[in-house]
Amino acid sequence: MNVRFHTGFTLLELIIAMMLLALMSSLLFGTLSLSANSWDRGEAKAAQVSDMRLTEEFLRQSLTAQHPLRFHKVVDQPMYFKGERDTLAYAGVLPGRAGGGLYYFQLAVTPNGDTPRLTLARVIPDWAATTAPGFDGAEQSVLADGIAEVRFGYFGRDRDSNDANAPTWRDRWEDPQILPLMIRVDVIPAKGAPWPSLVIEPRVAPEAGCRAWDFNRSRCIGV
Repeated sequence: MNVRFHTGFTLLELIIAMMLLALMSSLLFGTLSLSANSWDRGEAKAAQVSDMRLTEEFLRQSLTAQHPLRFHKVVDQPMYFKGERDTLAYAGVLPGRAGGGLYYFQLAVTPNGDTPRLTLARVIPDWAATTAPGFDGAEQSVLADGIAEVRFGYFGRDRDSNDANAPTWRDRWEDPQILPLMIRVDVIPAKGAPWPSLVIEPRVAPEAGCRAWDFNRSRCIGV
């Protein structure tokens, strides 16, 4: 009597094998998806860090090298500088690679749908002006996207005070004759952690740009 053995998989074994294959495929897909998401988040984080560093470097260079531009048609010759809590306007020179020239700048967060951005607006100063120009319709450059808020702080003394008074931080600069001793910039993105505070020291003598300077009163003298 000849006995034949048939080799192969039973239905139960085939079902188990298919379940194991489906489980392995699911785990593999989950791993690849996690890796792709991690890669995307890493690229987004790298882009944010790059934007932050480039923006901070530009702000440091620009605010450090402010131009002592004054309104010479006004008796006390105030400076082109306006420091508020959420905006900062100052005179400076645009880098040569960006076109060059002396401008009156304004740093502020401007709306852009769901992604507000930190912008630098600029207008050409009028040498015969008696008041600061506005920035409606001004040319704008985007410094960073996805910025919810920017805050400025100013370190200095009260207007008309002398060196005996200790300087303090305040969220508005009210002395039109001199620049603050230091400027602090805090940038808060719409997503993610706030940027490290940027503290900048303007390197301009108080009498710069003034025809005549009263050292006792720290004021320009109209001549």
